[in-house]
Amino acid sequence: MITLAYAAGVDVGSTQTKAVIINEGGEIVGRALLDTGANVIQAAENAYIVARDEAGIDEREVEYVVGTGYGRYRVTFGNTQVTEISCHGRGAVHLFPNTRTVVDMGGQDTKAISVAANGEITDFCMNDKCAAGTGRFLGAAAAALDIPLDDLGPVSLTSTKPIKISTTCTVFAESEVLAWIGKGKKIEDILWGVHTSIAARSAGLMRRVGIEDEITFTGGVTRNKGMVKALEERLEKPLNISEDCHFMGALGAALFALDEVKTGRTPVKTGAGVKS
Repeated sequence: MITLAYAAGVDVGSTQTKAVIINEGGEIVGRALLDTGANVIQAAENAYIVARDEAGIDEREVEYVVGTGYGRYRVTFGNTQVTEISCHGRGAVHLFPNTRTVVDMGGQDTKAISVAANGEITDFCMNDKCAAGTGRFLGAAAAALDIPLDDLGPVSLTSTKPIKISTTCTVFAESEVLAWIGKGKKIEDILWGVHTSIAARSAGLMRRVGIEDEITFTGGVTRNKGMVKALEERLEKPLNISEDCHFMGALGAALFALDEVKTGRTPVKTGAGVKS
C-alpha cells in the first residue's frame, strides 16, 4: 500500500483565514476560506479542518503545518511560521513559474514583492501605515454607498465618466464619496475613481521594488474584476490571475511545509487535537 504525504498552510489574515492542503506533487487537494472574526485561534483551526475534510484525509496524514499571515503565531497546532511575504512569493512562482513581480492586496495592507525564479524574495515594499491603497479603502466606499463589497467591481466597470478621488486617507474616503453623491455623480463613476486611485497607489509601491514581467496579483482583492482592470490599465501590463490567487499565502505556506516533509524533518508539533 502506497502512503501519501500531505502538507498544509494556514494563512490568518485580518479579515479572512485561508487554509490549503497539498500532496507530494504540490497539487492543491483541499482549501478553505473563512471569516477570521474575533477568535483568531478558532478561525485557524476551523479553516484547517474544512480544508482537510475537503481533501478527504485524516489529521494524521498531514505531516507538517506552516502558519502565515498577521495571525500566524495563533496557528497553535502548526509546526512553524513563515512570513506572508515569503509565502506569497513562493506561491506565485509555483502557480506562475515566470513570475518576477507580485502585488498582494489584502484588507489591511498592500505589498509589492520582487521574486527570483526559485521563488525567493529579492526585495519588497509594503503599505501598512495607511489603508488608502488596500481593500479597506474599498470597504469604506462600499459602506458609504451602501452596496455589497462583491458588487463594487462589476458596478465600477460600467463607468463612462470616472470621478477622480482626491483623498489619500481611508478615514475621509466615505466623506468624499458622499460629497460626490450629493453633487449628483453616478455611483459607477465614483467607484471607478476609487479603483483607479487604489491602482495608482499600488503601482507606486511596485515601482519602488521594480516592475518586471510577469506580474502576479494575489490576495482577496483579486476577486474584484474592477481592481484587476484598473491595475492592468495603470501598469499597461496584464496580470496573472487564477481562482487560487486568494489562497496564495496559504499555498506558499503549504509548499514550505512540504519542503520539511521531503527533507524528513521531524515535526515539532502535529495537528493533533484539531479534529473534525
